[in-house]
Amino acid sequence: MEKIKGVIFDMDGTMVDNMMVHHRIWQRKLSELGLEMTIDEVKENIHGVNTEILERLFGDRFTPEDRIRISWEKEADYREFFKPQLKLVDGLPGLLEELHSAGIPMGIGTAAPPENADFVLDTLQIRHYFKTVLHAADVQKGKPDPEIYEKAAAGLGLSPSDCLVFEDSVTGAETTKNAGCPTIIVTTTHPEEEFGRFTHIQRFISNFNGISLHDL
Repeated sequence: MEKIKGVIFDMDGTMVDNMMVHHRIWQRKLSELGLEMTIDEVKENIHGVNTEILERLFGDRFTPEDRIRISWEKEADYREFFKPQLKLVDGLPGLLEELHSAGIPMGIGTAAPPENADFVLDTLQIRHYFKTVLHAADVQKGKPDPEIYEKAAAGLGLSPSDCLVFEDSVTGAETTKNAGCPTIIVTTTHPEEEFGRFTHIQRFISNFNGISLHDL
């Protein structure tokens, strides 16, 4: 951990504890489209870029334009529902301020669409902390392809191996493994035991309370 020169955050489930909201909104939207899933099935199968999710689940049933429209509808529902609850995970405001004051460059690498990234950054007024912000529209391939973290590291002027990543999902852990980034998992959505096959994870935290620059 002594070689860490930058920090990259996933957003959903990592910076804001919103994944169950996403899961519930997805479950409702899929039901409208004729696909019934339990919440556990949604948690297991719904990850990555929205248009890729819809293509994976429905094949060629929807045109690319349909997939974009459905994705937009789902995310608009999410933002409307979640806005009254929107806040950073406990302890994160203090860590962001400490890293910023110490001159540690920070970035975001999220599979969320740009509207959702803007929703979090601008509503919470935290955009100034981040040197680079990458979202679903910035990559050709979604997680677990390493593109998002490779580009985020490049945006910080660093190699991926020099960047500590905070993630919350198994897919996210697979992504950081593929990118060569040391990782800390925030267990807001998935318990520690689901990550047993990964050796690049440095530690598990339930929130950011007590996490300081000295720890990193």
